[in-house]
Amino acid sequence: MREVKISKHGGPEVLELKDFSLDNPKDNEVTIEHKAIGLNYIDTYHRSGLYPLNLPTSIGAEGAGIIKKVGTNVKEFNVGDRVSYAGTPLGAYSTHRNYPTKNLVKVPDSIDLEIAATLMTKGLTTFYLLHKTYKVSSGQTVLFHAAAGGVGQIFGQWAKTLGCTTIGTVGSDEKIQKAKTYGYDHVINYNKENFSEKVLEITDGKGVPVVYDGVGKNTFEDSLKCLCVRGIMVSFGNASGPLSPINVPKLLQPKGLYFVRPAMQQYLSSREDINEASEILFEKVLAKKIKIEIFKKYKLENIIQAHKDLESRKILGPAIIIP
Repeated sequence: MREVKISKHGGPEVLELKDFSLDNPKDNEVTIEHKAIGLNYIDTYHRSGLYPLNLPTSIGAEGAGIIKKVGTNVKEFNVGDRVSYAGTPLGAYSTHRNYPTKNLVKVPDSIDLEIAATLMTKGLTTFYLLHKTYKVSSGQTVLFHAAAGGVGQIFGQWAKTLGCTTIGTVGSDEKIQKAKTYGYDHVINYNKENFSEKVLEITDGKGVPVVYDGVGKNTFEDSLKCLCVRGIMVSFGNASGPLSPINVPKLLQPKGLYFVRPAMQQYLSSREDINEASEILFEKVLAKKIKIEIFKKYKLENIIQAHKDLESRKILGPAIIIP
């Protein structure tokens, strides 16, 4: 058994692959043999210390595999079940792990576990963004930043199933066509065009009711310009760096804007929440309304390179780690 640990915060070089032994699962846990592990940008925040952790620690928040052992009191899962999960406790960067059943879901037989490992964080994030944080309506126009990324690809397809007109932004021309294949009606290269001006042009000067922004610092103020009166700014990531302090009278008050910073644990904290979200997600995948193409697979021993590629924007879509 092997796992990736960090003993200090820093760059990709702090990731260390180590041998370990695993105790039997506790009362409400199962032992999972990973078949695939999700690679997500939030992993870099945990590693770097942007989201500080108690050290030393394992990292990784998403995985899929086969149950090898079950703890006492576990009734809804059995040895041999195909399962996936996203969220705390961290520790997905491993060949095996013990994991609490409250965050675990069974994966339908017709969904490959490698696909399942890319779905949970990105797919469940898309679920709460579209259905909970701001519940979109058919006919609305919405803006999503980083449209060609892992979450962006799922978001574009999902939003189309709800009847939305979708505007996506990307950082290069090569990503424009990629984003369009995932459902975006309009795609803007924000390194070449002023995206706020373009959004206002597309919406006949009205602006959009909601902006979904996982980029952060570089897009924040122009995103506010895209919003209509009483629009909502949904800031759910920091890919370009954390936000500066917000000047409320200057930036929010003139149009009566709302600002929210959601996180998965606020929407998916109970078994009922997770079941609702995962069932809708799996239904859309099985109906081919959401298609997933894995961009790249890394071996666990190449985790340092995976993080380097992730932070340098070389990963154009979902990527996984194979134990």
